[in-house]
This record gives sequence, C-alpha cells and structure tokens, in this order.
Amino acid sequence: MRVALHTRLRAGHEDEYEQAHREVPAELTAAIRAAGVREWSIWRSGSELFHVIDCEDYSRLLTELAELPVNVAWQARMAELTEVGHDYSATGTQASLPEVWRL
Repeated sequence: MRVALHTRLRAGHEDEYEQAHREVPAELTAAIRAAGVREWSIWRSGSELFHVIDCEDYSRLLTELAELPVNVAWQARMAELTEVGHDYSATGTQASLPEVWRL
C-alpha cells in the first residue's frame, strides 16, 4: 500500500531537517524496514513536507514504531524541527492524504 502524508517544518529549520535526514540512525532505518516499509520518500517545498510511504500495512508500521526507543528519540528530535509532525498515535492512519488521481 502507498500512503502520502503532509507535515510542516518550523520556519528556519530547513537545513537542520535535511542534515538530520542525511544521518538517520541505522537502527531506525532497520526498524522501519522490519515494520514492512519498502520505500519512504520525503519532498520539501519551502516548509511543507510531503511523504510517500510504500509499506505492507501502514497501521502496523505506526504500531510497531510508536513506542520503539530509537523512534521515540527520533520523533522528539523531529518535534524540535517541525510544526506539524508525523502522527504515530492510534488515529495516525487517518492523517494520510487521500489519493485523487494516479496514472
């Protein structure tokens, strides 16, 4: 399944956010893959972030990562940089963008 998300950076944190993503902990990327993610891309337009996640089951992904210490630490770091973050709560699956069209 593919899921699209929209998050937003705090003003002035663009470079810091991109630098952090050049250094994502290997333990976290391994956990993301183990939770069923085949691919995760993030695009940025100014402070707007658009994520596309290709995964087996988005709900399972959120559940498996929500309380994982390496992800909790990463999300705390991202909370410093984002105004609107990725929602790992039980209702997070409802935060995805609806697909309007695909060729």
